[in-house]
Amino acid sequence: MTKYLGVLTAGGDTPGLNAALRGIGKAAQSYGMEVIGFQDGFRGLMENRTIRLDETTVSGILTIGGTILGTSRDKPHKMPVGGQLMDMTESMVENYRKHHLDVLICLGGGGTQKSALRLKNKGLNVITLPKTIDNDVAKTDVTFGFDTALGVATEAIDRLHSTAHSHHRIVVVEIMGHNAGWLALGAGVAGGADVILIPEIPYTYEKVAESILARSRKGKRFSIVAVSEGAMTTDMFKKYTKAVEKAEKANKSEARAEAEAALATVEAERMGGTMRLAAQLEALTGLESRVTILGYLQRGGTPSAMDRLLATQLGTTTTDLAQAGTYGVMVAIHSNKAVPVALEDVAGKRRLVPADHPWLDSARRVGVSLGCD
Repeated sequence: MTKYLGVLTAGGDTPGLNAALRGIGKAAQSYGMEVIGFQDGFRGLMENRTIRLDETTVSGILTIGGTILGTSRDKPHKMPVGGQLMDMTESMVENYRKHHLDVLICLGGGGTQKSALRLKNKGLNVITLPKTIDNDVAKTDVTFGFDTALGVATEAIDRLHSTAHSHHRIVVVEIMGHNAGWLALGAGVAGGADVILIPEIPYTYEKVAESILARSRKGKRFSIVAVSEGAMTTDMFKKYTKAVEKAEKANKSEARAEAEAALATVEAERMGGTMRLAAQLEALTGLESRVTILGYLQRGGTPSAMDRLLATQLGTTTTDLAQAGTYGVMVAIHSNKAVPVALEDVAGKRRLVPADHPWLDSARRVGVSLGCD
């Protein structure tokens, strides 16, 4: 009997999404499967907005950035409807049944993994793929989208060297990554940054300033600071950790809402730390400081060759798992092989830069300051 696959892309757009959709669509044809794409993430599943992912639809999309299905950050249990957040999970289950789907394939990052697990717990067959430029999805060696963003961020740092050198400035480059430092660390090392600040290692303004002044004393009149958007000073780290712990321990709904609101306030303050960093460095060093925020430039554009390869490998493996009836899993990469891992082992977890990672060791050995002792 023909198997019916539902597919959606959720969360932020990421290079390689179309390559993965193409891999799923073309590999499904060899099994005689029908693939139904839901538009704009979980919202499209709730509203039953679909397109067929047939040979014509997936033709020519390998090199295109973004996603032909569209995406959104809507969650099944917190869907904005009529100005309110509502649990629309049952509507999604109903549409899943209506299309006689054998499996729903969800392409996304950490939030998507949690949403997919919710649907699994409602009785749906699901398979997920790990995509995010942050590279922070648990239980996989790498996520597709990361390599492209890494290349963009590295090239940006390359280009900033000349202006920093010409004007004898401190140039602070904010790089995406949220709570994980993979992107800032990788681009910082590859681009020759002098200071790299990541969320996993709290820093102090004084330590960063000291490293920049030490360069000045050696006749180096400029510095490049690569900072992850989620990097924190030691004081902010304590404040943030305390807010997280309070939110996690809150039991009653009112107390939880209050704690989560407080955490959101601290989160916003933390994410706005790059401008404060630049101002503090200028005051402490006496050197002119400028900020460049790369933002969405890192997420857009043509996927790299590596991301096309990875996304295609994950997409084609997904159809193999669907054919075999292997559900409730994420397709991960382990030692260059695509393997299924239980969704329960992924959802709610985050892959952060470990303290002993080789990239950190390399950074230290070439004289990069990490803003701490």
